[in-house]
Amino acid sequence: MLTGPDGESYIELRSDTFTLPTEAMRRAMAEAPVGDDVWGEDPTVARLEAMGAQRLGKEAGLFVTSGTQANLISVLAHTQPGQELICEARAHLYHYEQGGFARIGGLVARPVPSRYGAPDPDDIRAAIQPHDQHRAVTGVITLENTHNTHGGTCATADQIRAIAAVGKEQDIPLHIDGARIFNAAIALGVDAGELVREADSVAFCFSKGLAAPVGSLVVGTQEFIARARRHRKILGGGMRQAGVIAAPAIVALEQMVDRLAEDHATARRLAETLAELPGIEIDMNTVQTNIIYFDVRRDDMLTFDLVKALAQRKIKAAASLPHRMRLVTHKDVSAEDIEITCQALREILG
Repeated sequence: MLTGPDGESYIELRSDTFTLPTEAMRRAMAEAPVGDDVWGEDPTVARLEAMGAQRLGKEAGLFVTSGTQANLISVLAHTQPGQELICEARAHLYHYEQGGFARIGGLVARPVPSRYGAPDPDDIRAAIQPHDQHRAVTGVITLENTHNTHGGTCATADQIRAIAAVGKEQDIPLHIDGARIFNAAIALGVDAGELVREADSVAFCFSKGLAAPVGSLVVGTQEFIARARRHRKILGGGMRQAGVIAAPAIVALEQMVDRLAEDHATARRLAETLAELPGIEIDMNTVQTNIIYFDVRRDDMLTFDLVKALAQRKIKAAASLPHRMRLVTHKDVSAEDIEITCQALREILG
């Protein structure tokens, strides 16, 4: 439960981006040694980049402002203008990042559908463009893990390995939008580095379930990160005394990864309640991490009505479509908060 500026307490289920930094993070921000990062002289940023790269089994890392910037920098560093990128048909990079790869990178997207977020390797292979003077060359394959709009579903190490292998057949790199990659690793019970071993680059966020206030990291080879650093600069992402925001990200890596399992458990409890209520349609196979998508199929209510009814009970939710709705759990939603929410849903929908 969180407390608003008016002193009123509420349950926040709109997104895990609403998490507040821990006291340890706030202390780390105040005490962080800093320098000019553009000059490569911020020791806290350097420590974070090395730590994140090591955690994911890559050579080097680059601290950036956001997940959107991380994905754009990554695809730019892998491609040349006029090439294509392959993505899953409902990927965040494709739908929710303003088409930056097209506007800034001069790239064309080739979406590939899937059932739960990880396309079939044969479909990826079929999407790769032949070397034909009439067609754009495929420059990069992208994969989202966990996959937001499929309900926080996880691509397994085997699935990633198979997709990467398709790319390697034609020397096409694989980039993983791993905004919540640690959620995937915890849910699958594998080491995050092992999960993304075959990927050429990975981007992940500190400001979602890991609860740091800002920032993402891009990791890959030394050569790739050198290219990515140049793209960060041209996008206005060069930061100065950035150690003050890198410090809480270090705390996030050290203290907040294992506890993600709690968010998965609370999401499961909430989803099980929703599944029992009339007029609610939910695919429980998608409830793998901390994101829940469900449909409201009732004659007396749309999602917008449900959002208003929850708000009257000090529970914040959001909906952008009449029948489709998302709820997200995180460190500031306790098991008790979930029970309060479940009871509210029974009263509203039962």
